[in-house]
Amino acid sequence: MEFVASVPSPSVPLPEGDLPQVAFSGRSNVGKSSLINTVLRRTQKSIARVSATPGKTQALNFFRVNGEFFLVDLPGFGYAKVPKRVRESWKTLIESYLETKTHLRGVVHLVDARHEPTAGDVQMVDFLARVQIPTLVVLTKMDKITRSRRAAVIARAASTLNIDRDQILPFSSKTSEGRDGLLEAMDELLTPEGDPS
Repeated sequence: MEFVASVPSPSVPLPEGDLPQVAFSGRSNVGKSSLINTVLRRTQKSIARVSATPGKTQALNFFRVNGEFFLVDLPGFGYAKVPKRVRESWKTLIESYLETKTHLRGVVHLVDARHEPTAGDVQMVDFLARVQIPTLVVLTKMDKITRSRRAAVIARAASTLNIDRDQILPFSSKTSEGRDGLLEAMDELLTPEGDPS
């Protein structure tokens, strides 16, 4: 995987070419960088920077994976300690990108399993449904959830976000739970309809 471009505003052109794209979204501190590094087996040399400070991703970051597709890391939202005008600019940037969706095949939206989905999560999933972008919700940090609570946590997320249970994938960057399932889901998104491969 190689970093290709950072797009800080809608006025900056997206990377050229016709490679399909899969975007990753989620609130600040949801574990997005850790998930990306786990999925791509980047443990020694992390390409998506992991930070203890929420809100470090402030642009659309494009990574080319094996020359086959772009992984697009979207700015986090939520409680990041940034001015409201900056958060609004991120919202505009994200929505502009998602509405264009020329080569976008789907969005992986991350939700922290330890907490009920936030109003921002609900708004994002509703927006993705409205613009008809295939969406998979990944519950991160599932290693923090006891086995007896897992079913209830998954059901709560499905109910709050008003989506089917099969749109939710439990995931842990610590144990790699869900990695194979996420790779399979991404492969389905990236395989053109009618392509048997």
